[in-house]
Amino acid sequence: MAKEKILVIGASGQIGVELTLALRKIYGNQNVIASDLREQNPLLEGTGPYVSLDVMNKEMLHVQVIRQNITQVYLLAAILSATGEKNPNLAWHLNMQGLLNVLDIAREEKLNKIYWPSSIAVFGPTSPKQNCPQQTIIEPTTVYGISKYAGEFWCNYYHQRYGVDVRSLRYPGLISYKSAPGGGTTDYAVEIFHEALEHHAYQCFLEEDTYLPMMYMPDAIRATIELMEAPKENIGIRTSYNIGAMSFSPKEIATAIQQHIPDFRMLYKPDSRQSIANSWPQSIDDSVAQQHWQWKPEYDLEAMVTDMLKNLKAKPNI
Repeated sequence: MAKEKILVIGASGQIGVELTLALRKIYGNQNVIASDLREQNPLLEGTGPYVSLDVMNKEMLHVQVIRQNITQVYLLAAILSATGEKNPNLAWHLNMQGLLNVLDIAREEKLNKIYWPSSIAVFGPTSPKQNCPQQTIIEPTTVYGISKYAGEFWCNYYHQRYGVDVRSLRYPGLISYKSAPGGGTTDYAVEIFHEALEHHAYQCFLEEDTYLPMMYMPDAIRATIELMEAPKENIGIRTSYNIGAMSFSPKEIATAIQQHIPDFRMLYKPDSRQSIANSWPQSIDDSVAQQHWQWKPEYDLEAMVTDMLKNLKAKPNI
């Protein structure tokens, strides 16, 4: 089998850091090129090659793909939901054009596989709130959601028309202790751990009973790699797969943290992110992913809270 050479675009972000490290374990450090516009994340330093790259500069991207003999691209660069609402034009432009640049180069260079993440943000107020199915009414109300839904159709189009093997997951809110979140509506579920350990209190920007689909980062990384390593004939969805793990409210995660930090206090001061959260489903039906490539999460709320606190306590700066 020919050697895979993988380019991760947006490698310094919340998902990018951990996905790059996981891919390097599988494919070898030198075969996974990390790239970002930002400084290299300290967790990536010394683990493998890094290039400064702007996904919007198609010519430079094309040069890198050819120069490095790239066979797979993971495109993670995006402007997320809450940040996107502050600059809708920029969010649309970056999220769309970046994807089109990668898909075009994949078509021209006949790359083996492309990974591009979608999000539960594609769903809107008219989508079912409970166990939101793979195929349903989708009317997103944020520019992030609109760009992700349009992107899903571009992925499907490039697969149908040009045979590009592009694969995608609709990520729920992601929780990680390794790298900071990037301006999403579910970020409270990461911030709460840092504040609980440091100040034993947290002011949440969502109401206490706001249920949202969530996933612990090790499950998200594993889902991504399992999807990408599944045989081509198993991939029946070329827009993006629903994946789920758990759903909880701020009140529930606070209670789970209090099992470990009894004097932890939770305050609530909902802001503009509340209306975004209200437009999303409270839980996700991922039975199609289960059937097609045997997806199964490993972490529930209790297991995640225990692991998050253990790992954050071990970090020197907490």
